[in-house]
Amino acid sequence: MERPNYLAQGEAARLFPVLATTSKEGRTTSIVLACISKVEEFGAELLATVGQRVGKRSRLETFTEIVFRNEKTKVKDRPDGLIVVQSGTKEWRALVEAKIGNAELGFEQVEKYREIAKEQGIDCVITISNQFATTPSNHPLEEVRKSRSKIPVYHWSWMSVLTITDLLLNKEGVADEDQGLLLNELRRFLTHESAGVKGFDRMPPEWSEINRLVSAGGKIPAKSNEAIVVLDAWHQETRDLSLILSRQTETIVEEKLPKKHRNDPLERRKGELSALRETCQLKTILRIPGAAAPLEIVADIARRTIDIGMTLRAPEDRVSSKARINWLLRQLKSEKTDELFVRLNWPGRSEATQFSIAELMVDPGICEKEKAGLQVLKFQVFMARRLGGKFTQQTNFIKELEDVVPLFYREIGQNLSEWRKPAPRIKPDRPSSSDVSVAALQEEAEDTPEE
Repeated sequence: MERPNYLAQGEAARLFPVLATTSKEGRTTSIVLACISKVEEFGAELLATVGQRVGKRSRLETFTEIVFRNEKTKVKDRPDGLIVVQSGTKEWRALVEAKIGNAELGFEQVEKYREIAKEQGIDCVITISNQFATTPSNHPLEEVRKSRSKIPVYHWSWMSVLTITDLLLNKEGVADEDQGLLLNELRRFLTHESAGVKGFDRMPPEWSEINRLVSAGGKIPAKSNEAIVVLDAWHQETRDLSLILSRQTETIVEEKLPKKHRNDPLERRKGELSALRETCQLKTILRIPGAAAPLEIVADIARRTIDIGMTLRAPEDRVSSKARINWLLRQLKSEKTDELFVRLNWPGRSEATQFSIAELMVDPGICEKEKAGLQVLKFQVFMARRLGGKFTQQTNFIKELEDVVPLFYREIGQNLSEWRKPAPRIKPDRPSSSDVSVAALQEEAEDTPEE
């Protein structure tokens, strides 16, 4: 791989970089960039997340320790890497800046790389760190998102890189056997503690402050900096949680967000801050491909409870509510029913009712109590995990959340099926096409007595 003419310094990203033992960041970045260029499917999957298509005839190259010729912008620290995709006469390039362990990205450094990108005609900057972003285009640094620079900055968390690696391997998504072995070595490397890759593992100190305020009966102020910090941490955790479930189910699990929230993190923060102040709850919805319904997660600060549930439409081909609840109960195969409940939604202004799964198993008919003549419309099956003091603790809250969410889906969610209206059937008195011909319909009309 030859160094491009526009680089005064730089070498092809190495699988086995010769660097000082203290240069963990450079080593990790070089190995990942090398795999991006060497493992076709891995490079294609990652670059697709930033809108870059890598075709069969594309040429993908990666470089480290780069310096451009005739640089005008002088920076103390150099970009960690460069990705180049050549597709016919078109060339797409991205600067790469990576941080590992607890090191976080800095706004000023990213902006200087934007300046270099603008000078050199580079298409974008890609940052990699242990910080999380809902989507690669929604950078975790607010200052980066607010910048007036026209150079896009995308972000990959190290856990998202690891998740894509794991999914490709488990789905046998790498055609070449040698490339598959190489990708497995990357997974082995990224999961070793020396690589500095980690998930979100603790809420900020402000989490305890918000809990104390709510427990004392206080109201979260409209311009609470503590609440904003907590919300931002919650968004980091829900993204990490979606990646955990992605690896567990071997499919892509994503947060279900309104379009305006997906495209604008500030708008999302504004909307969710209002909801947090009103309900004292943190919420998210995760979409799992093929599941009967999205996974609804609520962290209730006032109750110190985590609720995880799924909402199903009741089967309309069952007449009584008891028959409808029996349809649901037959799907609940778990013996862990202590924390399981179902909330029933009724027509019109009739209030929702709630029962434990345990008591419904004993007597399904209790669902019709005080609802005579009504048919239940929806079921919300959920697990309520009461954490008590653990809820307010920075690390234990995350630990419990990442335990109970997969537990609910494994024990309950993955066994649920959505009800679908049966396909229309041919009527017994109209079995053939002649039975619905013009002549037949005319005869039927004449035989119908007038009122």
